[in-house]
Order: sequence, then C-alpha cells, then structure tokens
Amino acid sequence: MLALSVFLVACSSGNEAPATEEPVTEEPVTEEPQNLSGPLTLSGSTSVEKVGLALIEEFMALNPDVVGTYEAIGSSGGVKNAADGVTQIGTASREIKDEEKAWGIEELTIAYDGIAVIVNPANTVEDLTIDQITKIYTGEITNWKDLGGNDEEIVVVSREDGSGTRGAFEEILGIEGKLTQNALIAEGNGNVQSTVAGNPKAIGYVSFSSLDNTIKPLKVEGVEPISEDVINGTYKISRPFIFVYKEENLTEPAKAFLDFVMSEEGQNIVEENGAIRVK
Repeated sequence: MLALSVFLVACSSGNEAPATEEPVTEEPVTEEPQNLSGPLTLSGSTSVEKVGLALIEEFMALNPDVVGTYEAIGSSGGVKNAADGVTQIGTASREIKDEEKAWGIEELTIAYDGIAVIVNPANTVEDLTIDQITKIYTGEITNWKDLGGNDEEIVVVSREDGSGTRGAFEEILGIEGKLTQNALIAEGNGNVQSTVAGNPKAIGYVSFSSLDNTIKPLKVEGVEPISEDVINGTYKISRPFIFVYKEENLTEPAKAFLDFVMSEEGQNIVEENGAIRVK
C-alpha cells in the first residue's frame, strides 16, 4: 500500500502544468523634490543687477525657503567678495582680469550685453564713430559742433573706478587711464542715465538693460545699439555678464541657482530683462 501511494503521488506531480512567473513591473522612480533652504548671496556689477535680481526672485518663488540677496557694489568688488567668500557668487560685467583669475575662482558667462552711448533727446547728433567717441572721452573733441551738433561744450559723463561698465568701455576703446579730467563721475547706470537725461550737452554710456525713453542711444559706426547687432558682431561696444565663485563656498541653493540660470527658464528671464542670452 505504501509503495502504491508513492507511485500515485509521483504520477500526480508529473501531470501538473509548470508554474509561470508573474512579470515584475518596476515602479517608476521619481526624484524627490529638492528641499532647498538657506541664504543665496550675490554681489557685484550694477549692470548685472537687474538681471540678477529677476533671476533671484524667480528662484525664490520656486524655492520659498531660500533667501536671496544682491548687493550692487561694482564688478571689482563682486569678484573680490566671491574670492574671499564674503558672498557665494560675484558678478562682473567685463572680462575677468588675470590677477583675479589667480585667486582660484571659477567663471560662468550667463549673458552678453551691449554698452550704449547715450545723449539727451534734444541732441541732434545721431551717429558717432569709435574714433570720435574715443576723442570725446580723452578730451580731444570738446564741442558738439565738431560732430555735426550745436555749438556747445560736450559734458562728458563716465562711471566710477571699479565699475565693470567703465572697465569694459575703456578697454574696448583703448582709453584705460586716459579719461579726460573734466569728466563727471556718476556711480551706477541709473545715475549716468539721469545725468544725461537732465543735461542737453551731456554724453554718457550705460548697459543696454538700462535704456529707457529719457535718453537717446546713438548709432556707433552706423549700427543700432540692439541685441541682434551684438550677436551678429556688428555692434562693437559689447561685453559679457559673468558669475564668479569658488566651488567650496557654494551651498546647495547656490549650486541649484547656477543650474537654474543656465536653464531654458533662466535664459528666458535673462532675455526678458534686457540682456542677451547665451543659450
């Protein structure tokens, strides 16, 4: 009987259909949202300020626990702050100097900008050459009549030492250290613009992003001061907007902010605020 039972069990087992494994469906892996919090500190160029603040504001809207600040102290101050760890990111509206690169900072070009040569709307002059602008700022041309304008003294308005706009402007024209002693010095794009807007004899220069209808931008060598002409290389007075930093000083919010600036959304904000996108 025992042998018969074993035989029946064996036969029964042999007739069973083979077991099939149920397919394993993997759950999609979703990345957890970053819970960014803490300070995000930038300092530097007054020309970059408008773009920088717009980027910070949108980044804070996406990350409510991040508190971002921007201190407009000029390009040289911003680069030094980043090198010294005073702020996580410094901003410059000119090329970084060799002596600054020696501080061990990283560079990120976030946009390009043109520098517009501006006059009062009452001024009849519409176009200047690079040579004429150079001679105005070195004091060789002092009367508007020599440029096709009225018989009036030219009031030259320039920026303060350490300004990225001034540094770029003088480097492009080749007049570093040669600014006329009669120039009025105004701190920040806004002050240059308001000085020119209030004086029919004045000439100045500001970032494209600062232009409004209180002043008149001049053509340079017959070329309009517009973004398209900077991109195609025909407008010659232009410069980069650069973020600088030391990797070891970047917090998680600062790293995420740099990624955001170079994203499609970040570059859209750059463009919406008067600068020229890099991608």
